[in-house]
Amino acid sequence: MLHRIVRVLVNTAVTSLATSAALALLSKRELKRPAAAINAVSHIVWGDKAFKKNEADWQHTLLGAALNSSAMMSWSVVGELLPRPRGFWGAARNGVLVSALAYVTDFYLVPKRLTPGFERRLSQRSLLGTYAVLASAYAIGALLNRPRPLAA
Repeated sequence: MLHRIVRVLVNTAVTSLATSAALALLSKRELKRPAAAINAVSHIVWGDKAFKKNEADWQHTLLGAALNSSAMMSWSVVGELLPRPRGFWGAARNGVLVSALAYVTDFYLVPKRLTPGFERRLSQRSLLGTYAVLASAYAIGALLNRPRPLAA
């Protein structure tokens, strides 16, 4: 059980950092405001006012990052239900599956109030890029979590 918890925590850390960095970079490129996309995630708590917040602050940016990390933790838990990858292709498969499940859930299954929010600030192309980063980061986390042979 401890191994599963560690795997979830590693994948959460990798995917949280990667998706937050991607959102900041994409937001800076498209809106000239790195915090805008992360701030938008806080709409879950603050409502539509969060979509207008462009500057970094504790109320929107930190909450948006925390909500994103919570989502990444839930997807890391879901990823634990998939077959454990033994190599690169298995990790890539799991990353794509987790990202696809996240996308479908985020935009087709949950109420509007629970969508990520950054889709209201970023282009479709950047949205696709964000979910590609999630897939890649999850695969990297899965590879970091592979069992390693004992040293002789």
